[in-house]
Amino acid sequence: MGNNILKGKKGIIFGALDSSSIAWKTAERVYNEGGEFILTNAPVSIRMGSINDLANQTNSEVVPADATNLEDLENLIQAATNKFGGKLDFVLHSIGMSVNVRKGKHYTDLNYEWLKKGWDVSAVSFHKLMQSLFKLDAMNQWGSIVALTYIAAQRTFPNYNDMADNKAYLESIARSFGYFFGKEKNVRVNTISQSPTITTAGKGVKGLEDFIKYANLTSPLGNATAEDCADLTVTLFSDYTKRVTLQNIFNDGGFSSVGVSQEIIDKLNSK
Repeated sequence: MGNNILKGKKGIIFGALDSSSIAWKTAERVYNEGGEFILTNAPVSIRMGSINDLANQTNSEVVPADATNLEDLENLIQAATNKFGGKLDFVLHSIGMSVNVRKGKHYTDLNYEWLKKGWDVSAVSFHKLMQSLFKLDAMNQWGSIVALTYIAAQRTFPNYNDMADNKAYLESIARSFGYFFGKEKNVRVNTISQSPTITTAGKGVKGLEDFIKYANLTSPLGNATAEDCADLTVTLFSDYTKRVTLQNIFNDGGFSSVGVSQEIIDKLNSK
């Protein structure tokens, strides 16, 4: 049981595919804290995943939407505001994909049509979502919009490929659009830079398990779990963070501030 810190708050959660998804864990946590929401994903992802199980578990509704399609987004937002009888308090954008990663294309030999598709889904969709929310005036004052990202937006991780570029663009959109959302609507926009996490989508990244081991050895507190990310997201949705905005918040056990750990040095010396 939670503490009902989201009691009375309504929103939309994008990207819950299956029980390994961070969006799935977040939906569970929001529900436990008294929040209500619509779940959404692309129609193909809904068919592939088990989002309807989550909907039953959280007494929520599933509304399919392609986050790259403005008409779909507008219909989704209108469905949500009609269902809840008013504006929204929170939105989670947990969407990301790279066709180049899926197809095993090296960063020095990208397919640019695939790059544009991944960029649109992973990053531009966040702008389209916020633009739709903004134009429809669909967010309550002091509402909160959160997107998930990864430290490869700032540092080089060779196998993260063009997803690193997508995440960098996503973070820039959060700051740029977040400024206008704050000034004109009193709405917060933040990104969470999460530890590498095993999800169905993330499994396509070559060497992910090695990323995870390295990050865990480097981080003073160890890697943040999907559940940890859900907890932080709930905090950002709550009224306890009303003036936290335009921030990229590292939820990574301290990884982002460490140059090298003693554990890594010991491993190198043991060879």
